[in-house]
Amino acid sequence: MSYNATALPGLNDPLYSGTDFTSLSWLEQQWVAWYVWIGNPIIATGLMSFLLHEIVYFGRSIPWIIIDAIPYFRKWKLQPNKIPTPQEQWECTKQVLFSHFTIELPAIWLFHPMAESIGMSTYQVPFPSWTKMAPQIFFFFFLEDLCHYLAHQMLHIGVLYRHIHKLHHKYSAPFGLAAESRDLGGPLIYCAITRDLHILTVYVWIVLRLFQAIDAHSGYDFPWSLQHILPFWSGAEHHDFHHMAFTNNFSTSFRWWDRIFGTDTKYQEYRACKLMAEVEAEGIRAEAEAEGSAPKTVKVQ
Repeated sequence: MSYNATALPGLNDPLYSGTDFTSLSWLEQQWVAWYVWIGNPIIATGLMSFLLHEIVYFGRSIPWIIIDAIPYFRKWKLQPNKIPTPQEQWECTKQVLFSHFTIELPAIWLFHPMAESIGMSTYQVPFPSWTKMAPQIFFFFFLEDLCHYLAHQMLHIGVLYRHIHKLHHKYSAPFGLAAESRDLGGPLIYCAITRDLHILTVYVWIVLRLFQAIDAHSGYDFPWSLQHILPFWSGAEHHDFHHMAFTNNFSTSFRWWDRIFGTDTKYQEYRACKLMAEVEAEGIRAEAEAEGSAPKTVKVQ
């Protein structure tokens, strides 16, 4: 699937009639080659989207599985007494794969016609410039973080928690594989309004978003973690508290919504006092209240 200046398979493809192939970059040529090779843009977009998601999701999760198996890294583990077992990792992997193939795969195959219906470019070349893509990606992060913050709080209420979100809180000390994220609302809303978005921009955002979600669920806070460079970035240290305490820190990428709306007060107290046992006990009680069940008896040492 490559091109040269004298033999361009896409020249005779109706998708690319009128395209100046000699001006395309190497990556743009491979993009054209993919769509010409598959021969059907719906299948080509669906297959590329699914493969991208699986490769990035598991490719980013595997290093954290390795880190969990190496005792040296425990010094940076936020809850060092809660290391996921191989059985837990395997059970989570099966749940993730089941979700990917029964929920995400059918949705991904419908993504191309839906994207084109709202004006998103898919097979088209050339690609947008980085100066155009960068502000769009930041806007997606900003909008997704706000929507996630609001929806996340709703998922901690009664029936929504019991039937939707409880599975995600199965692990009070999260790990990378448990980070599943499905957030395409921002790009779709943006494209429906502006009708000016290329799917490559969406792919770049998905890769960055998956890295963010998996790292936030890694359970590790290294000195070089991004939140130590960008203080407004959430990171694992911020989100790990949410799993441990069940409350506070509902945002995903940035800390500002929790700070603005006062949903990080217990987290701030914890950072000041580090009373882990008390926080975990209160978290168990809060989860029981959300479920509408009797709280478990917890002995605080």
